[in-house]
This record gives sequence, C-alpha cells and structure tokens, in this order.
Amino acid sequence: MLQGKIVRVARPTDQLDQVVRFYTDGLGFQILYRFENHDGFDGVMIGIPGETYHFEFTHHQGHFVGRAPTQDNLIVFYLPDPQEWQRAVDQMKAIGYEPVESYNPYWDRSGVTFEDPDGYRVVLQNTPWET
Repeated sequence: MLQGKIVRVARPTDQLDQVVRFYTDGLGFQILYRFENHDGFDGVMIGIPGETYHFEFTHHQGHFVGRAPTQDNLIVFYLPDPQEWQRAVDQMKAIGYEPVESYNPYWDRSGVTFEDPDGYRVVLQNTPWET
C-alpha cells in the first residue's frame, strides 16, 4: 500500500538555521523549499533532488519545543562503501561536529553517531542495510 510513496519526516525546532546547516553542510542535503511566516510558521525542506524522501524542519514563532525527548531518537544512513562513509564522517567533523557515544552500543560497532543542535541523532552506519 505504501510502496513507492514519498516520505517526509517533519519536526519542529527552536534552532532552524543551525539545524538546516547540520543537515546541508554536514550531510550534504540541499534546500528544496523554504517558507516564512506561513500561518506563523517558518520552515525548510531539505533532501536530495529526485529522491523519494525529504526532511522538513519548522519553527512556530513564539513557541518553544525544546530538545529531543531521548538520546535514542535516530535517523540512520547506511553507507556500505568505506570511502563514502569516511568522507561523510570527515565532513561532519569539518563543520565542527564531533561523534557522540550512542545510547544503544549496537550503533557504535560499525557506525558513528552525531547529535544535531536539537539533540536528535544521526548515525552514519558503515554497513549495508539488511531486512
């Protein structure tokens, strides 16, 4: 039923510009669309043109959303090619982000975890995705 559909992962943030920088400058996503003061919301959609998924980050003016509720809120990217994986890790470090220890030690065995400005975590996993 949902096969082949487009997926948008959306979440609020209090630090819109910093979060967008983390995902674009750090992970290589591109800004696909930006809006300001749409019924009190500012937002940015980021992704890779042509892919069937993207992320939307929004800020509701005058509202505070806080940090991630746990250290186990993850987005996992599977990068099986060791050189591609290392480039991704190096790029995150180049813009000032250092790896953090994963809440679940499984992710530290073949991956590196980074925390975005809101405390949500991204794992760069150096293995193929398996079902």
